[in-house]
Amino acid sequence: MFDVLVRYRKYSILGLVVVAAVALLTAQQTRPGEGLWLAEGIATLTAPAQMAFAKVHRGAASLWAGYLDWKHLRAEVARLRAETVALRLRQLRQEALEAENLRLRTMATLRERLPERTLGAEVVARDWNGFTRGLTIDRGRVDGAERLSAVIVTSGVVGRIAVLRRQSAVVQVLTDPASSIGGVVLRTRAQGLVEGVAGGRLRIKLAVSEEALQPGDLVVTSGIGELFPKGLPLGRVLRAYSPTGLFRTAELEPAVDLTSVEEVLVLPRGSGGDLAPAFPES
Repeated sequence: MFDVLVRYRKYSILGLVVVAAVALLTAQQTRPGEGLWLAEGIATLTAPAQMAFAKVHRGAASLWAGYLDWKHLRAEVARLRAETVALRLRQLRQEALEAENLRLRTMATLRERLPERTLGAEVVARDWNGFTRGLTIDRGRVDGAERLSAVIVTSGVVGRIAVLRRQSAVVQVLTDPASSIGGVVLRTRAQGLVEGVAGGRLRIKLAVSEEALQPGDLVVTSGIGELFPKGLPLGRVLRAYSPTGLFRTAELEPAVDLTSVEEVLVLPRGSGGDLAPAFPES
């Protein structure tokens, strides 16, 4: 008999528990007062385990709820970040469109002021190194562009077409060290030669007998040489240097920010007349 109980001990223990539970229930039903001590004893023995299980359950539930909240919060942060990036890109596109519209409107206003027929073009490439400075525009021979034609924007001279291709052209900008243009100081009417300087600046060279230059003096094209019409803004004097030999020189700040030029106007080669009235803000 003992061997049978040992062999089937799991079932034996389960049976004893069932018998004890039935006996306890029977005692509580038949003699309510006599079964209380047994129930209290069992409750006393099982209470710590029940409390521990309840704490573990509450902790696990709290941990799971915290994980779900963190996961939801992380997804919400990712969504808000994506929306912020999208809104910022939309704002940048809107600002770019507004800036482009403003440039095109001012360019259209300049075209209306100019007596000559002009050719609008867009800058598609830049050649910017220590020795040469140039811009490539999307207009060429088939569009009516001509070599050595003056290229301008609303604030002044950009340069001249140096290389003409079928559907594009390379513009030699004013600040190219190989560039030189006849200029005149608007305040004194002194004429000189405006040359490009490495580093994106300009320099004007005048005869020593001319009146001294002052910072802020505006220099415009003189019209001599028939490449650039008269009166186009070139730049303003930054600093004047003491005369050396037969010449006096001064450093100029270009009238055009050549690093930000995007659209230009090409004048017909040999354009004449005084175009200063087309640049009243200069």
